[in-house]
Amino acid sequence: MTAIKSGFVAAGLALAIAAVAAPRAEAAEASLDCSMRFSLTAWSAIFKHAEGTGVVTCENGQSMRVNITAKGAGLTLGKVHIDNGKGEFTDVHRMSDILGTYAQGEATAAAGKSATAQVLTKGTVSLALAGTGEGVNLGVSIGGFTISAAD
Repeated sequence: MTAIKSGFVAAGLALAIAAVAAPRAEAAEASLDCSMRFSLTAWSAIFKHAEGTGVVTCENGQSMRVNITAKGAGLTLGKVHIDNGKGEFTDVHRMSDILGTYAQGEATAAAGKSATAQVLTKGTVSLALAGTGEGVNLGVSIGGFTISAAD
């Protein structure tokens, strides 16, 4: 009976070690550096809507044309256009990891020339955005920033 209990304890410890080690090993493999260049036009009047296009490139030579949409709600009003925006992804295992919807929160105040900087998250993948453009925008909103493969 003691041998059986010892076997269960040993098996349980082995599973626990594997469960703890697996995420660390996976995180260690998430070393693919990817960046994005994009253009985006947004308008808001309580509801926020943005559309744009971009190109994601990774250090392994892969690239993908993408469509960008952002939808949200809050106390917002305005219209803005971002040209030549830049994004940097972290914790990417493969290029397909960048696709999907990122949580977005934003506070803006701009008139004429404008700039934006945001950090968005989707699971373990994060995206830092920066860009400059023109427009008028004022408010606070929350929503989603979606990246999908272009047709």
